[in-house]
Amino acid sequence: MLEGAAQKYASEAIRFDSQGARGMAIKNYQNAIQTLVQLAQLYPDYKLNSMYLQRAQLYQERIKALQAAHGIEPPPDEDPAFQFQPPRKSANAQPSSPTPPEDKSGPQVVQQLKANYNDLIMKEKPTVKWDEVVGLDDAKKALRESIIFPVQRPDLFPLGWPRGLLMYGPPGCGKTLLAAATASEIDSYFITVDAASIMSKWLGEGEKNVAKLFNSARKLLEKEAKSVIVFIDELDSILGSRTNEVGGEVRVRNQFLKEMDGIADKGKHLHLYIIGATNKPWALDWPFLRRFQKRIYVPLPDIRARTEMLKQYTAPLKMDSSLRIDDISKMTEGYSGSDMRDICQSVQLRVVSEVFDQAGGDIKEIQPRAIDVNDFKETLRARRPSVSPEMLRAYSNWAENFKAL
Repeated sequence: MLEGAAQKYASEAIRFDSQGARGMAIKNYQNAIQTLVQLAQLYPDYKLNSMYLQRAQLYQERIKALQAAHGIEPPPDEDPAFQFQPPRKSANAQPSSPTPPEDKSGPQVVQQLKANYNDLIMKEKPTVKWDEVVGLDDAKKALRESIIFPVQRPDLFPLGWPRGLLMYGPPGCGKTLLAAATASEIDSYFITVDAASIMSKWLGEGEKNVAKLFNSARKLLEKEAKSVIVFIDELDSILGSRTNEVGGEVRVRNQFLKEMDGIADKGKHLHLYIIGATNKPWALDWPFLRRFQKRIYVPLPDIRARTEMLKQYTAPLKMDSSLRIDDISKMTEGYSGSDMRDICQSVQLRVVSEVFDQAGGDIKEIQPRAIDVNDFKETLRARRPSVSPEMLRAYSNWAENFKAL
């Protein structure tokens, strides 16, 4: 609701600003700022806060420029929410301090207040090694067959290869890690995109951002003569089924599908891959699934994978000699990969806390005791899996109906 309100206020403010309606523009800019601050205060860990607060900072600077251009001093009792102050609770809020735009550059201001495409993507060369991905053998096999093998020996694929791959499953099970490791294995460019950012239409026109995304991927492909992987997280934000769509969402989805079809029609030997990831595959509109020739389930780690994870995470810790990692891995049935790391971290905090609680002298001279099996048992009593059995059944049912390995 808050995002929708911010979109409405910001769009109206930019429209009035471009028309020279100073008073209405200022009012709507103020409403947008107030809504964004409220959003950041209520949800301090929301991952889009940094981008939203940067927009709010620009709106505040624009208000100052409009007031200064007309010799207007802000009222002394003006609502503090309008005097933009980033919420201190938000660790992600790092608003920039842009130079206030001049009033005479109205059209330029409108462009500055829209989303910067470079804020929505990240181009990188991953350093994740394939062997660092524990377990997930079926997913690894599907990615090797679809991406790694065609890059290494394209002559063995006269019918071409899949360019659209969908990875789905519970959160925290390694979808992003798998995509990054695949890109590292073939020394590919890796473009990561947050689909939710693209769908934030009031930050810019979503369909243009989608077009820029695919155009930049093609340019990298032509310029560097190597493969390019575009990884889109939260794909359901773009291709999800909706009952209350507005025009902007429809245009973004249509543009995305147009670009996907364009990649499929550009010949059989194009090394441009689109990997989508979602925790809610059932939210995807089913006619769009055919764009993803491979649909790969990334499940919870099995006992072998959990054992390897525990060995990795406990390697730097002081462990009791009687503790058996195999016994701990049996206790963690139903926990995700990220849960396993959190469990080990919680156990570490448990023994470290004892040091601080019992310290009577120099804290630097006291070393924590060895971690034993009771520490894990107590931690597991207080920490339940992040994925419920109902969610697992939903993933299993969807996989039976739509899997494509």
